[in-house]
Amino acid sequence: MASEDVKGARDTAVEKIVNLAEEAKLAREEIKPTSHAVLSICKSLVAGGVAGGVSRTAVAPLERLKILLQVQNSHSMKYNGTIQGLKYIWRTEGFKGLFKGNGTNCARIVPNSAVKFFSYEQASKGILYLYRQQTGNEDAQLTPLLRLGAGACAGIIAMSATYPMDMVRGRITVQTEKSPYQYRGMFHALSTVLREEGPRALYKGWTPSVIGVIPYVGLNFAVYESLKAWLVKTKPLGLVDDSELGIVTRLACGAAAGTVGQTVAYPLDVIRRRMQMVGWSHASSIVTGDGRSKVPLEYTGMIDAFRKTVKYEGVRALYKGLVPNSVKVVPSISIAFVAYEQVKDLLGVEIRISD
Repeated sequence: MASEDVKGARDTAVEKIVNLAEEAKLAREEIKPTSHAVLSICKSLVAGGVAGGVSRTAVAPLERLKILLQVQNSHSMKYNGTIQGLKYIWRTEGFKGLFKGNGTNCARIVPNSAVKFFSYEQASKGILYLYRQQTGNEDAQLTPLLRLGAGACAGIIAMSATYPMDMVRGRITVQTEKSPYQYRGMFHALSTVLREEGPRALYKGWTPSVIGVIPYVGLNFAVYESLKAWLVKTKPLGLVDDSELGIVTRLACGAAAGTVGQTVAYPLDVIRRRMQMVGWSHASSIVTGDGRSKVPLEYTGMIDAFRKTVKYEGVRALYKGLVPNSVKVVPSISIAFVAYEQVKDLLGVEIRISD
C-alpha cells in the first residue's frame, strides 16, 4: 500500500514537472519576439518609406506650387494658376526650382510614411482585437469608422514625429529669387529657427495639423480599405480576393481616397502653412510675393489665422492652391498605396490587415 502511494506521488510529481515545462515553453513562445516578427516590422517600415519617397518626388513641382499659392498675398500675386505658376517657376528658377524643398520633403516623408503605414497596421490590429472582444464575434471585421480611427491615430503619430522637418520644408519651399534671406538646406534651416525663434517655433501650425490629419489621413485609409473590401465582397469586376486586385484598381481606390481626404482637410492645411511662416523676419516679403512689403506677419493662433485670412482675403483664400493640390494628390496617394503594397509583395510581407 505504501509503495503504491509512493508510486502515485512520483507519477503526480513527474506530471506536474512536464506540465510546468510545457507552460514555460508556451510562455516563451508568446512573449519572446521572433526574428521573423522583427524582420516583418523592418520590411513594413522600408515599404512605407519607399512609398512616401517615390510618391512625393513624382509630384514635387505641384507640391511646391501649392504651398506658394497658399501663402502668397492676393493683392500681389505672381502665381495665378497651375499652368502659369509652373511656367513662372521654370522661367525664373529653372528646372531645379520645380523641385526646391523636395530633398527636405523626402527626408521628412520617408520616415513619416514608414511610421504612418506601420502605425496604421498596428492600430488596425489593436482596434480589431478590441472590437472582437467587445462584440464577442471572432470573425468581425473593421468597419469604415474603425478604419477611420486607425488612420487618424497613424496620421497623428507620424505627423508629430516629423513635424519640425515639415515646418522648415515649408519655409525652404516658398523661398524665391527675391527672398532677402535664404535657408541653405534642412539642417541650416533647423539650426537657424532654433537659434532665432526657439524650439517651440519648430511646431508652429501643429494644432491645425493635428485637427486636419484626422479627416485627411483617416479618410485616406478608411476610403481606400473600404473600397478594396467592397470590391472583393461584391466582385463587380469578377474579383475573388484582395490579392487579385490589380495595380489599376488599386490606383483608382487610392485616387478616390486622396480626393475625399484632401478636400475635407484643405483649409486646415492652408492655415498650417501660414502659421509656419510666423516668426520668420522676412516672411512678409515671401507671403506678399513682391519682396517689398515690410508689414510683419502675425497670427496669435489657429483661430486668429482663420479670422484674418477670411477677413482680408475672403473664404476662397482657404482653398488657395486646391487645384494643383487636387492634381497632385490623386497620383501621390495612389502611387503611395500601390508602391507600398508592391514593395511589401516583393519583400514577402503579408499586407492584409483587416482580417
